[in-house]
Amino acid sequence: MLNILSNRTYRNLFAAQVVALLGTGLATTALGLLAYDLSGANAAKTLGIIFTIKMIAYVCVAPIAGAVAVRMDRRRLLIGLDIVRATCALALFFVTEVWQVYLLILALQSASAAFTPTFQATLPDVLPDEADYTRALSLSRLAYDLENILSPTVAALLLLVMSSGSLFLGTVAGFVGSALLVASVLLPSASTAKQSKVFGGMARGFHIYFATPRLRGLLALNLAASAAGAMVLVNTIIAVKELLGLSDSGLAWTMFAFGAGSMLAALVLPRFLTRVSDRLAMISGAFLMLFALVGLCLLIAINGLSWAYLLGAWALVGFGYSVVLTPSGRILRRSANPEDRTALFSVQFALSHGCWLITYPLSGWTMTTFGMIPALIVLASLTLLGIIICLVQWPANDRSQVGHTHANLPLDHPHLNGKRTHEHALIIDELHPYWRTHF
Repeated sequence: MLNILSNRTYRNLFAAQVVALLGTGLATTALGLLAYDLSGANAAKTLGIIFTIKMIAYVCVAPIAGAVAVRMDRRRLLIGLDIVRATCALALFFVTEVWQVYLLILALQSASAAFTPTFQATLPDVLPDEADYTRALSLSRLAYDLENILSPTVAALLLLVMSSGSLFLGTVAGFVGSALLVASVLLPSASTAKQSKVFGGMARGFHIYFATPRLRGLLALNLAASAAGAMVLVNTIIAVKELLGLSDSGLAWTMFAFGAGSMLAALVLPRFLTRVSDRLAMISGAFLMLFALVGLCLLIAINGLSWAYLLGAWALVGFGYSVVLTPSGRILRRSANPEDRTALFSVQFALSHGCWLITYPLSGWTMTTFGMIPALIVLASLTLLGIIICLVQWPANDRSQVGHTHANLPLDHPHLNGKRTHEHALIIDELHPYWRTHF
């Protein structure tokens, strides 16, 4: 897996992702503690609102940013967005009111909504080989897991010698480091041949997404992952501080368990995906998350909540979460032509975070209003719903090569090569506007 780091451009981009996510992980812990300091027992609701604002920014900004990004210099855009994020993170160090947090999170996450899909869509151009790109996806998943495993560990150690607000300074350092690393490489330009207008690019991305069965299934699995993930990210603060009475470092170690499970999955997935299909692996991961939530619910009902139960359940959720999300880039890559990838990655970014827009406030509200067991039941039900929709929308016989006939093209058309019926990977584009076998 690590041999792809010999590619200097990818190596620096990966390093930029790592340092930015380490900083983001410190901010996640700091936001949870800040919400508790400002709101007390209502921290889950406050944190749910913070994450909801984050998702609103992602859903609204990402599609537009993806369509605009193909017309801009990627390197300058990514550097500028990192600077914006660093500035907002620095301002969080000085906040004293909840509304100030809401405003800064909106600005910071709007920049992230433009940064992340642009960054993701750059990787297939940097690593055109499918095997290299698959390894890069696993490494990227490991980088995301650093936010959940190393960052809480570092946060736990830093909290021994500094205030929780000081963790935001680590976030600033992460974004500045990311900007410097992106500035050290040249990035390939995105193709704009078929995207003459911003809103045309957005519409094209949405059309490709919803016309492709595997992508509709992917969206359903994102709903399952967001339901289980929201239970962890929003409600852990209340479970740890209010229900178990643990210290600030207890929160960091609990999030460490979630990240450890996720990181373990990312390490084993590259080899595992050579033996099973993406669909089977991702559905299995979703079932594991469902099992963890239902199991924790039953254990609490029988014996009450314990830290050991919480750590075990969160590790299983983390493992399943990573299994669901890691192959997503492979699916997106094979579902679009190169010139459409930025738009499609942006649509995936917006739609997947639209799922979080539902689950974040729902998670905080049910936990605050009804307690942990009802919250687990509701979010487990959403996880199950996502699995069922995926099974319906994403056919098990999702073949890489699809035979089809073009009655709408003259026989001398370059695409036909003299054969009106042929077989190739079916991708939604001008020649194949719908998912069917006759055009």
